[in-house]
Amino acid sequence: MIIFGTKGYLYQLAILTLVCGGCGNPAAHTLRKRVTKFTLFFVPLFPISTKYATQCTFCGTEVKIGKEQAEQLQAQAAGAQAGQGQGQGHGYGPGQGYGQPQQPYQS
Repeated sequence: MIIFGTKGYLYQLAILTLVCGGCGNPAAHTLRKRVTKFTLFFVPLFPISTKYATQCTFCGTEVKIGKEQAEQLQAQAAGAQAGQGQGQGHGYGPGQGYGQPQQPYQS
């Protein structure tokens, strides 16, 4: 007897601040990757399908996106995260709004 099947895996790739298409609020969105793998005797062997989506943390709206767009959003999140470790975080400067990258306040 051979036991085979599939198993799903969910990976959180990044968290981005985007304007939601569902509720219209600028809110955090999680970028997720869902991978379905073929299993043989409960051992995952190879991926069958890979899908990407963003989900609004405010209203829960999920939007499926393509691999290219997911890679662009992941690169955008990595670039924004790299910029936050450079002496920033002193509060909002003049003209800074919600969801915008903060710049060091200079008098």
